[in-house]
Amino acid sequence: MISIGLLGCGRIGQVHAGSIARMGNARLTAVADAVPEAAQKLAETSGAQTRTAEDIIAATDIDAVIVATPTSLHYDQIHALAAAGKAIFCEKPIDLSSDRAAECMAAVTKAGVPFMTAFNRRFDPHFAHLQAQVADGVIGDAELLVITSRDPAPPPLSYIRQSGGLFRDMMIHDFDMARFILGEDPVDIYAAGACLVDPGIATAGDIDSAMVTLKTASGKLCQINNSRRATYGYDQRLEVHGSKGMLQVSNQVENLVTHAATAGFASAPNQHFFLERYQAAYLAELRSFVDALTKGAAPQPSVADGVAAQRMADAAAESLATGKPVKLAMS
Repeated sequence: MISIGLLGCGRIGQVHAGSIARMGNARLTAVADAVPEAAQKLAETSGAQTRTAEDIIAATDIDAVIVATPTSLHYDQIHALAAAGKAIFCEKPIDLSSDRAAECMAAVTKAGVPFMTAFNRRFDPHFAHLQAQVADGVIGDAELLVITSRDPAPPPLSYIRQSGGLFRDMMIHDFDMARFILGEDPVDIYAAGACLVDPGIATAGDIDSAMVTLKTASGKLCQINNSRRATYGYDQRLEVHGSKGMLQVSNQVENLVTHAATAGFASAPNQHFFLERYQAAYLAELRSFVDALTKGAAPQPSVADGVAAQRMADAAAESLATGKPVKLAMS
């Protein structure tokens, strides 16, 4: 039985607490949050204790800690957890700076503690099946990958200002998926972006619409498009074209009922947002983490995967600022 501590009792922390409750080989021992009421509420519903973050990090009765705090706190917490010998499950991004994320990786490596970067989309059953088929050569050599990620509506400007920007906050998932599906690191990146949804996002120093092109050393191409607004619901699609065919994952809808009438056909809308769309993935990723700890295996995605995605985000931001392609150095 793996004993888990949780730092951060917000929306994603609550999701992870719910996942632990469904697992037979882990228990949520203690939770902490900067807002005591949030920690107390989650403790009451989960059966965990409330403790300070410092107490959870130092606790001898806790094996692993989920870092679901604001990104600005990750660096210090990761270093403290590594020094304390705790296994770490960290929400993305590891840090808003790829250099600081690399310093976290160095601390984790030196301490020899297990670390998993929470790129939950790898664990979506549909995306995972597509990736396995690509790896098995079902479509021959993968040549083109198109990733579409569009949110139903933009977050508040207060969130935008501290998020690190669209590339580090939103597209970072897609950067990881590109590496995961193609099985290669990109060597070139070109980014274009604009504010087409909310002019206020520009005043916050960010963009709300972006297209990025990646190229690997072997010549594989990936195009990623993001938007902070999709009026028809959460848009999450993948398409891989290869030498022997194509693989595609379409959007998941609320139900499979189709209504046919004289006016035509109507079907259910897309699942509204990420909590609904990736419910199964959140459970699967935490199961994978706990199973790895139980078996003494290295959790995946690793801290190196988190740093790689961060470097891609930084390169995209540089390309956007300069208007030029950027050569990627992943190490």
